[in-house]
Amino acid sequence: MRNYGGYNRPMPIRLLAPEVASQIAAGEVIERPASVVKELLENSLDAGARAVTILIEEAGRKLIEVADDGSGISSAELELAVSRHATSKLVRSDDLFSISTLGFRGEALASIGSVSRMTITSRVEKEKEGARLKVEGGTSGRLTKVGTTVGTTVRVEDLFFNVPARLKFLKMDVTERRTIDSLVTRYALAYPDKRFKLSEGRNIALQTSGDGDRRAILAALYGVDVAKQMLEVMAEEEGHRLTGFISPTSLTRSNRREITFFINGRWVQEVALNTALLQAYHTMLMVGRYPLTALFLEMDPKDVDVNVHPAKAEVRFREQDKVFSFVQRSVRKALLAYSPVPNVAPSLWGTTRTVPSEERSSSVGLDWTIGHDEVIDHGSQTMDNGKIVNGQSSVVKTGQQSFERIPLMRLIGQIGATYLVAEGPDGLYLVDQHAAHERVLFEKLMTQHEMKNIPSQSLLTPVVVTLPPQSANALIPQLPVLKHFGFDVEEFGPNTFQIRAMPTLFKGGDPSGALRALVEDFEEDEAPLQDEIESRLAGRVCKRMAVKAGQALSSEEQRALLTDLEACDSPRTCPHGRPTMIHLSVDMLERQFGRRGAR
Repeated sequence: MRNYGGYNRPMPIRLLAPEVASQIAAGEVIERPASVVKELLENSLDAGARAVTILIEEAGRKLIEVADDGSGISSAELELAVSRHATSKLVRSDDLFSISTLGFRGEALASIGSVSRMTITSRVEKEKEGARLKVEGGTSGRLTKVGTTVGTTVRVEDLFFNVPARLKFLKMDVTERRTIDSLVTRYALAYPDKRFKLSEGRNIALQTSGDGDRRAILAALYGVDVAKQMLEVMAEEEGHRLTGFISPTSLTRSNRREITFFINGRWVQEVALNTALLQAYHTMLMVGRYPLTALFLEMDPKDVDVNVHPAKAEVRFREQDKVFSFVQRSVRKALLAYSPVPNVAPSLWGTTRTVPSEERSSSVGLDWTIGHDEVIDHGSQTMDNGKIVNGQSSVVKTGQQSFERIPLMRLIGQIGATYLVAEGPDGLYLVDQHAAHERVLFEKLMTQHEMKNIPSQSLLTPVVVTLPPQSANALIPQLPVLKHFGFDVEEFGPNTFQIRAMPTLFKGGDPSGALRALVEDFEEDEAPLQDEIESRLAGRVCKRMAVKAGQALSSEEQRALLTDLEACDSPRTCPHGRPTMIHLSVDMLERQFGRRGAR
């Protein structure tokens, strides 16, 4: 029998020291700086605050301060408030099954105080002066009287100073800041009648007016264009009420981070609700694409159990199937109401089709002709109002491992405004025009990058783009990297950027879409741009700028695309590994048709 640190030997049982027990309990509640912000923010909302101000420094490691104008804590109860299991929100065990407040366990302040240097300053309206209490590593100091306004201010400094192991497990500052930004953003959407202000040092990351207009908050977070596209959901059935916004099928993301659910004012990450939402979009979104949503479900507190997760992030429903069905039907109804299924005449079948949302052009309805914001660039070939001019192709080198070259192909035509049909010496080729153009643009951009010569062209009118706070914070340190790739982007206000120039290779493309493509796919653990392989950055931009599926190309454009694809070093896949073509060999065709002499 192996001896893992002596655990197989009998050991005496002893009680843990109080400070050790507190730190263990804190580990279930306080995982990272965002956990502190969440607990303090929810306490402020439970106290009836109309305005909440949040200040962080060094991504919350150095300082987290949350100030509100709520009801406050009386000086006689302040010392009790930092004790474990001290709460004003529960009296009997039965109350656990009808919780209407965000907090209820009485662990937040005690847990925070056990792993930081915490200072609480508070005053209630009936008292002329407030009180201040300091807690360091779980040990409370002396209560002092201070002059302060009605409300509570909690200042948390040096988080995890006495738990260095936990400190080492924190992620990079940009990731921790992004998590805090995302958290506060969600609560701002859930409580539009409250004023929120989030500052990171001297920079204001988020500020809302508290006028109750959720769409205005969406505009501040995602930009006016996105806010205008969002579809409103309003449904009520058998004591359940669902409100909020969902995105149309043309507006999606590559991850689930923008899916937000609140139940009775509490942010939850419940698998059943996410599944119901995605089922509502079933057959309407491409695989791997997800909607933007901010949905708020209100129901009888007795029908939902929020005491099943240490961080209160998951819930259990008394009638889960009923809730699932209600959410699914409500979202689907809103989608169909705003996006009715078109009746396509047979005469249009040869030139149009419904395409995956990821590859749709910005046009509305069935007109999938090339718009002003699409571009094909083949060396000196550019798209001008849907036409390729100065048709010449150029051979490019990327320094990557070369794959088997494709043979010269003879163009036959286009199918469904999406696939090119071509004949080669060894059979038939079906070419995905979007994936093929991605590969062409990618190799040209990487060639220019290796030569350290990416031509840039100034825009006649600078384009202004508004991003969510977490995306804006991730982008700001990477502006010099974008400059190297031919993008001239500068800050233009809180969470807003101005694009003044872009690579000549993408002339005529959508600058806003290119910038969003660079930040929307970041996963939480993904390294920032300067630590990425340049090809990943180039691949994201080229994916956005490539000609879309559903766009009819002239014969000249189709031939130019095939010619440039033949010249690529790795023509068989797009930069993301998706095949650009399917090959049907002559031998395979003969076998399928049962022709005599098939080998």
